[in-house]
Amino acid sequence: MSSTPESVKLVPLPPFKPDLYQRAWQSIPHPTLPLLATAHQKSVTVFSLTTLSAHSALTNGHDRSVRSTTWKPNLAPHKLCLVTGSFDSTAGLWRWTDDENNHNSNLEVEVTNSSDNDEKDDEKDWELIIILDGQDSEIKSVAFSPTGQFLATCSRDKSVWIWEDVGAREDDDEWETVAVLSEHEGDVKAVAWCPETNRVGRRGGGGGRYGSDVLASASYDDTVRVWREEGEQEWVCVAVLEGHGGTVWGVQWEPKPRGTAFPRLMTWSADKTIRIWTLKEEDEEEEERTQHAWGGGGGLGGIPNTMRRSLKEEWECTAVLPQAHTRDIYSATWSPETGMVASTGSDGVIAVYAESTTSEAGPNGTVEDEAAAELDGDVPMTNGHAEEKPQESKKWKVVSTTSAAHGPYEVNHITWCKRYDQGCPPERRGIEEMLVTTGDDGIVRPWQVIQS
Repeated sequence: MSSTPESVKLVPLPPFKPDLYQRAWQSIPHPTLPLLATAHQKSVTVFSLTTLSAHSALTNGHDRSVRSTTWKPNLAPHKLCLVTGSFDSTAGLWRWTDDENNHNSNLEVEVTNSSDNDEKDDEKDWELIIILDGQDSEIKSVAFSPTGQFLATCSRDKSVWIWEDVGAREDDDEWETVAVLSEHEGDVKAVAWCPETNRVGRRGGGGGRYGSDVLASASYDDTVRVWREEGEQEWVCVAVLEGHGGTVWGVQWEPKPRGTAFPRLMTWSADKTIRIWTLKEEDEEEEERTQHAWGGGGGLGGIPNTMRRSLKEEWECTAVLPQAHTRDIYSATWSPETGMVASTGSDGVIAVYAESTTSEAGPNGTVEDEAAAELDGDVPMTNGHAEEKPQESKKWKVVSTTSAAHGPYEVNHITWCKRYDQGCPPERRGIEEMLVTTGDDGIVRPWQVIQS
């Protein structure tokens, strides 16, 4: 992670073409390939990050607006899979396969060539394979787990559904519902899976209490809930994060945590604040005592089902980012490369924040514990509860604000994205980050990020 920048300048790059001419909700970059999927109206347009132009489109699969989309990870380079979440109460799983180039992993070249082929009907490239239905109202968000084994969908019906890929092979599209989570008291706006980490040992991997299959959900009830699989496909809520004073519009996990700490959570809200939450992890002796008391060798497998719901996790709000918005924050994004955060929303402003990564010297000239520095400047917040007017964190600062990013229109989404365009120096392509915003004007705008 680089040193904290003093300031950041956003320079608009040529917008993606063509203009969509209708409200666009969200743009999601592929995890490894130079592709960007934008949800708008009843379809998704996939753009090439190399040409900044349309590569293909997913159409004729939904009766109402597509509100969100997510890429299935860990597929072969010539195979693409997207899931779309729609206001028609269904999720669609789509596939796109380039059999002619299945031995060529350089899809950056292939998608560029295919987008320039006038004789090719791109709309036929994507095939709707299966419809996942069962929820009672609009699906607001869809998200794959890091391995692609699980898919989470959430809805206006106040529920979160978890689906599992039970196909025998990669392209066997058999999915079954393994959990319906109905503890939220309002519409569920967003779901996000914890990224895989490099943590090893008792809390790493799939079996530990702090294993990798962790889901967070944000809701109109002003809360965020954290869910974990506690053995035998039983998913339970282990924490309720309270403190926001309005709808929580979204949630994202820290993409690359520092050290061995469990990833933090970032949430943003109609209350115009962005909050960072940190798990208070049990120390090794305490966890071993708990496991020994119930005869469990790992995770919570030895604890009776009737007792599991009492085993709650403690999450603390350890930072409130400086206020930079005057209206609802619709979207925020956490850079895996620099650790900077960018946000946008109803006021049309893009704000960029940077976190200090240096520990401060104590009264005796020694470096204080980083966890203590994390809380510097914050009011005490325990179990997710905060005062009505939280004090802003001194560890975070606003390093850039850009007004009217999409003219008079609201901006619905922002994301960090790798650059592959011709304006980027060749040695920086696939390395340098840019920001991409998506708004009510139907334009998808990339922004160069210049640090100073």
